[in-house]
Amino acid sequence: MRTQLTGKTLPRRDDAQHVLLVADDPGVTELLTTTMELAGYRVAAAGTGAEGTTRIAQGGYDLVVWDAALPDPERHGRGRRGTPAGRPPLLFLAACDTLHDLVPGLRPGAEDYVVKPVRVAEVLHRARSLLRGRGGPGWAGGVPCYGDLVLDDAACEAWRGSRPLGLTPAEYRLLCHLLANAEHVLSKEQIGRHVWGEYRAHGAIEKLVARLRRKIDQEKPALIHTRRGFGYWLGCPDGSRP
Repeated sequence: MRTQLTGKTLPRRDDAQHVLLVADDPGVTELLTTTMELAGYRVAAAGTGAEGTTRIAQGGYDLVVWDAALPDPERHGRGRRGTPAGRPPLLFLAACDTLHDLVPGLRPGAEDYVVKPVRVAEVLHRARSLLRGRGGPGWAGGVPCYGDLVLDDAACEAWRGSRPLGLTPAEYRLLCHLLANAEHVLSKEQIGRHVWGEYRAHGAIEKLVARLRRKIDQEKPALIHTRRGFGYWLGCPDGSRP
């Protein structure tokens, strides 16, 4: 699957988050290194589990992306009770037939996984979820985000954190429009023209917004809001992002 990218590398910042990619597949390494650098991360690569373990021990990484086909990184802390001080969160690249061994040991908030063959947008949004609260990029390689809400325009899919939203085409068009105008109120007329290209009764728009709100706002904070007499808007009422 092709993921839309910005076409140019973002300026390298001294405060950019540092990612260690541990994988022995050159194609995966090149794809994820290029994509994550486009998204604003600094990326270092290791081709073996032993090299990855050594680099982690040296410190300085905010996130580790680890190919689960390599020896399990027990030696740098996975499997111990709690999270070792300074141990970066882990994002595993896993084959379907290894999930029964991998998933039961994952620590929520400190470890996550994506299934191979990897999807660029999913890797980026899972990485951003693990790094949430650490000042990660607000755009994942050209994929629009608001907090833990992520859209993949190439696949017409959306996630809230690691949860796929399963949107209908109309719901997806509405979410795109709300996200493109985040923190600004859109009237029902504006929404109707964008979603359907024509006038629709206010009742149809209200039902569509209600369906989208039920799918998005299962987690807190709620992101879709009503401005009575004016329309709807996407954002956090207190101005902070999740």
